[in-house]
Amino acid sequence: MSLTMKIMIAMGLGIVVGVILNTINNDFLNTQLVAGFFGMIGKMFVNALKMLVVPLVFFSLLGGVTGIGDIRVLGRVGSKSFVLYLATTALAITVALVLATIIGPGKGFDMTGIDASGINAAEAPSVWNVFAAIVPTNPIQAFASGEMLQVIFYTVVLGIAVLMLGGRSKPFIEACDYMNDVMMKIVDLVMRAAPYGVFALIAKTFAEQGIGLFVPVMAYVVTLVAALMIHLFITLPGMLKLLSGLNPVTFLKKMRPAQIFAFSTASSNATIPVTYQCATERVGVDKDVASFCIPFGATINMDGTAIMQGVATVFLANVYGIDLGLVGYITVIGMAVLASIGTAGVPGVGLVMLTMVLGQVGLPIEGIAIILGVDRLMDMIRTAVNITGDAIVTSIVAKGEGKIDMEIFNDPNAGTTGEDEVELPHHAVA
Repeated sequence: MSLTMKIMIAMGLGIVVGVILNTINNDFLNTQLVAGFFGMIGKMFVNALKMLVVPLVFFSLLGGVTGIGDIRVLGRVGSKSFVLYLATTALAITVALVLATIIGPGKGFDMTGIDASGINAAEAPSVWNVFAAIVPTNPIQAFASGEMLQVIFYTVVLGIAVLMLGGRSKPFIEACDYMNDVMMKIVDLVMRAAPYGVFALIAKTFAEQGIGLFVPVMAYVVTLVAALMIHLFITLPGMLKLLSGLNPVTFLKKMRPAQIFAFSTASSNATIPVTYQCATERVGVDKDVASFCIPFGATINMDGTAIMQGVATVFLANVYGIDLGLVGYITVIGMAVLASIGTAGVPGVGLVMLTMVLGQVGLPIEGIAIILGVDRLMDMIRTAVNITGDAIVTSIVAKGEGKIDMEIFNDPNAGTTGEDEVELPHHAVA
């Protein structure tokens, strides 16, 4: 049985067990089994994935920069991916605003019983501060705190300097290739525990949240899920077909393992190893391009989160009876794009970004309490959309640069083995 199938079975079992435990609602089970044992296993799995992110990004990205070889090509790949990532985010929130405006969730909503205590607004960043913060004052601190934009910036600068030194850099590049091999081996080891970690995460979420939370905000949930599905299955695949000519159905099938991991962890950063593996081993993207575009996208591209902000803003505007107007909608689009650049790809970050958006358009921050209960489950879905957008932009850039292997893309068995569908490569990735 493939690893992907094992994970899907684990997800199904996790939902069933979680709903049963939520129905039983026993204090001992909630404390010791759900929050205790399931919480421990789930947190260990997510922490193990996050443990890989910074060193994996550093060594693979450094290998990607030196592998591209030409600084002009690197600049072209970087600029293309940056523009496309911003475009997909703007397109995503536009889809969300249009759909939410048509459906009109939140009209006639009853605020009785909503506890808005503890909801604090985050300060909206200026565009100048967002870009200024990309340059780290202390690279070691950036690595230690996981500031991915700063890590990417420093690694790219280091890679360019290595290229400028020419032949003297060969031993250093070989050492980085070896460390990349080591990191991929660690990824392979972590993935073997994936079904257990996924089961614990899903079971804990459904045991704590239950199904009843969806009833009061069903219009919001339906609108949000619909917008996410439209972007995932229509907008992004259409963009892929239009700009690269690649078959969207084939692409989505090959990205399924990464989408499952993203759904389970609700973290774009934690899913980087699997997104990278699917893009290179299953889709056929050149490792040098993927090494640059995948971590870059996980940091600045948040299509699913932008969709949530759009739907939530319209929902709360309807709840409070406030007309946003054209200027308000344009502000929401601009804020979502800006906030996505400077916000980390970790669970729950969407709500932090939402407080910035609400503050800019004059909506009460306390309104977040209405959707707080269902956000964890919605976060899981939108993270799957986020990483799909990362992989699609990566594939478009790779196709434009002639850096995608069509034989791998058209091979339904590429990147799989007889027993393990997402087994990771055991050779250098850069």
